[in-house]
Amino acid sequence: MARALPSRADLIDYNYAVAGHDGTLSDVDGELFIKPCTAAEVAFYESSITSHPEFAEYMPTYMGTLTLDGSQNGKTIEEVGADLIAKHTRPEVVVPVKTGKRIETNLAVVLENAAHGFVKPNIMDVKLGVRLWADDAAEEKKIRFDKVTEETTHKDLGFRVAGMRVWQGHGATGLDIDEEGYKIYDKNYGRFSIHKGNVYEAFRNFIFSESAGIDEELGKLVAQAFLADVTRIRQVLENQESRMFSASLLFVFEGDGAALRLAMEEASRSPATLVNGDGESSEEDDEDVVGPKIYVVKVIDFAHATWVPGQGPDENALHGVRSVAKILKNLGGV
Repeated sequence: MARALPSRADLIDYNYAVAGHDGTLSDVDGELFIKPCTAAEVAFYESSITSHPEFAEYMPTYMGTLTLDGSQNGKTIEEVGADLIAKHTRPEVVVPVKTGKRIETNLAVVLENAAHGFVKPNIMDVKLGVRLWADDAAEEKKIRFDKVTEETTHKDLGFRVAGMRVWQGHGATGLDIDEEGYKIYDKNYGRFSIHKGNVYEAFRNFIFSESAGIDEELGKLVAQAFLADVTRIRQVLENQESRMFSASLLFVFEGDGAALRLAMEEASRSPATLVNGDGESSEEDDEDVVGPKIYVVKVIDFAHATWVPGQGPDENALHGVRSVAKILKNLGGV
């Protein structure tokens, strides 16, 4: 049966966000991620899907939109997809709306939750770019964001760790560990604790966790899998003409070492499943059979993103992507 998009009354607060704006929501099953957005962000999702499929492969799966003070349009996810293809034959041009920490909007984008389906999802948000502000930004915002760049790894590496949550194992307690056993690295971690000299260790803290069963062997395999997707994202961006200010790379992987090992073993028996967590089975009659998820890499946050034909690749974002790839290459022993 085709599934309808939820209404506002069906939603709950989303508790796994490690960075970004306030006000994110989820359905009760955790399958959907609902984020306040602007019309510009919706337009970027839709134009990417119809005109830039190689890039859209690494975006969160777009389900549609809803209004935050009322119900959605009553269409199913399948109908939204059909409308999208019919509506967009070329990218739309929409003037971005200036935003604050909480976006002043009644519009929300409905996405597939990249963290759904893991036993213990470890999540990291890596914000890309040296320059973080779009052309229409107010002067005060430009000054404030330039200060962030100057004081963080944005300046030299073109990215910063915006937040992480890393499972520490059953019964884990201690500083910054929540009731579920996750160590929380908030926005201040990337702003004030990470610098060029220790950023490698930050990625290592994310991927390797002996107390959760993620040993050197498993950690290296995760780093190698991440590297494969980041390399592909780099290649796609090098062949596209876009500008994405303050977009991020989102990394998710199975943080329970025992579950991760079992998922990898199952994937090794079924090669078609050893792909990014959103990969689809090639068996048309087996679409309901989904193996345990191993990892996901996505590009996210498109409030200040647009396609710019004739202006060349987004070297601002690419600088960060290349820096992340170098770190993952070292961690994976490649």
